[in-house]
Amino acid sequence: MIRLSTADTSFPAAFAALVDARREADSDVTRDVAAILRRVRDEGDAALRAYTQDFDRHDLDSSGWSVPLAECAAAFEALDPTLRTALELAATRIRAYHEKQRPEDSAFTDDAGVRLGARWRPVDAAGIYVPGGRAAYPSTLLMNAIPAKVAGVERLVVATPTPDGFINPLVLAAAHLAGADEVWRIGGAQAIAALAWGTDRIARVDVVTGPGNAWVAEAKRQVYGVVGIDMVAGPSEIVVVADGANDPAWIAADLLSQAEHDVTTQSILFTESPAFADAVVAAVERQLVELPTGKTARIAWEANGAIVLVRDLEEAIPLVDALAPEHVEIAVDDPQPLFDKLRHAGSAFLGRHTPEAIGDYVAGPNHVLPTGRRARFASGLGVTDFMKRTSFLQLDPAALALLGPATVALATAEGLPAHAQSVALRL
Repeated sequence: MIRLSTADTSFPAAFAALVDARREADSDVTRDVAAILRRVRDEGDAALRAYTQDFDRHDLDSSGWSVPLAECAAAFEALDPTLRTALELAATRIRAYHEKQRPEDSAFTDDAGVRLGARWRPVDAAGIYVPGGRAAYPSTLLMNAIPAKVAGVERLVVATPTPDGFINPLVLAAAHLAGADEVWRIGGAQAIAALAWGTDRIARVDVVTGPGNAWVAEAKRQVYGVVGIDMVAGPSEIVVVADGANDPAWIAADLLSQAEHDVTTQSILFTESPAFADAVVAAVERQLVELPTGKTARIAWEANGAIVLVRDLEEAIPLVDALAPEHVEIAVDDPQPLFDKLRHAGSAFLGRHTPEAIGDYVAGPNHVLPTGRRARFASGLGVTDFMKRTSFLQLDPAALALLGPATVALATAEGLPAHAQSVALRL
């Protein structure tokens, strides 16, 4: 964990290094992923069967290629009532938030008599990738599947790896609650290939979303254009802007809430109080000792964690913008003035009582967010990621007479005589 201070003359260079730090996996997986994609595209189900045997150690013909929807419903009914209620609360709030994102069609007639507008329609099919195995990510399934259903996607396909044939019942329960139409026991880059190109068993989709390891992320990058994707996501990150009036234990827990994800996670605290910074560092150390995920969190904190001392919290905001983090907490009594100045963040958590973890589960906004400074130009997953917009226009003879001559002139100037002729003939 590094400590920086804006008062130091070396700060600009040290902070630039922090901003540009590369935290992706060291191994170059591009070539391996390309080979997997090519084999699945060429061999279809045979390649999926072979890769599943190699990577997940079970035979799809024996364990089953897909999970019957009745099994998903049974998993939901068998949940502990407290967990089922929590899952239902999350689904309700996620759905309510995303329903407000649905775009409306538009149409109008301008002064030239031209009727113009745009029509929104969902994609026909969406594929949701959900990390699997003994770790359960029902929240990820809900965050990906519910916006797709709100958009109106008719065919929702879930792909999830099942190491040794095991599939977590929480994932099945979430698939039922979200309204998944198919659940396939396929994981890794090979699942992305199957969703993108289709096989004899698995029909292709139009959009693929969902998190995964470096191979899954690279596979999504390589199939973009064959299908749409949500984003190429990297290691998680959290930035906390906090004054000295906070409880150090709260802020320490917030920093560790992301550090426990992976050893490449980045956790950064901006504060104006050196004493508070020391107290947070001490609280992190105490919590690491007791945290079941402490081994991972400690590596992440020591390798990628940072404390940045600023003269005042306003000074922190342009620095946060430079990081363009996935998550930012503004833990002060009145966070709005600082939030108003913030330009780049995947999602913001305002006030002392809004830990980032609330957003991961039940608050409503999506937790699939841009990482690696991509919040400068990208947004979190939403309803429109599963929709496309078709523009339209309609001219009558009078409108064509008004706009046609300029079109002919421009087409001719560009050396496209057929363009010009298609208008000139009507004139």
